[in-house]
Amino acid sequence: MDHLLEICCYSFAAALIAAEAGADRIELCADAGEGGTTPGYGTLKQVRESIRIPVFPIIRPRGGDFHYSDTELEIIKSEILLCRELGFEGVVTGALEADGQINLSLLGRLVELAYPMEVTFHRAFDRAAHPFDALETVIRAGCSRVLTSGRVPFAPDGTALLAQLVRQADDRIVIMPGSGVRAHNIADIAQRTGAAEFHSSASTSRATEMSYINAGMQEALTLRVPDAAEIRLMKANLQEI
Repeated sequence: MDHLLEICCYSFAAALIAAEAGADRIELCADAGEGGTTPGYGTLKQVRESIRIPVFPIIRPRGGDFHYSDTELEIIKSEILLCRELGFEGVVTGALEADGQINLSLLGRLVELAYPMEVTFHRAFDRAAHPFDALETVIRAGCSRVLTSGRVPFAPDGTALLAQLVRQADDRIVIMPGSGVRAHNIADIAQRTGAAEFHSSASTSRATEMSYINAGMQEALTLRVPDAAEIRLMKANLQEI
């Protein structure tokens, strides 16, 4: 089985590191503290012009829950159209009703709007009320994959459900484990779940290049970027399976 590694990146600098380290695909986000929101136009444009591997921007207008107002849904649609115009290979998005259901009609419209881009249904899936029904809805809507940790905070603890989802998917859609996926556990997750694609931030902190720091602000200025060595090791560990 061929395995694919997607790296979550929160800046242009992070995307460059991931691409040069051998990532197969990038999920491009803003605001790591909120778990990822839609990047700004400038970042989208620069990444699209500079990165040659597939890039899937996340389309998420805010942090918090995944139940959106009509206005927020219009924002999502506009941002999907922008990414299509910029020539991205895919987007990462999703939404839930207040009762945890996935609206098939709405999701289907988003997939149609995105075409020919692929659509990954993001970790809103882990907040859906009924995972097996939710998976069938996402498949019927035409999504290409589901990013999920197995309905627990970290994928290494959700391998039992992830394996069930992979079996249920039966090659109709990709089940992509993410959250807590690192070099030391990626092979084990692959073997336990049967998944072929994996999602990781491979995150590390890079110190500021500022020569002047105002100590009175009492802050550590760091940049969250992928660890290139971690990416290469994850790729190597997958190749050994």
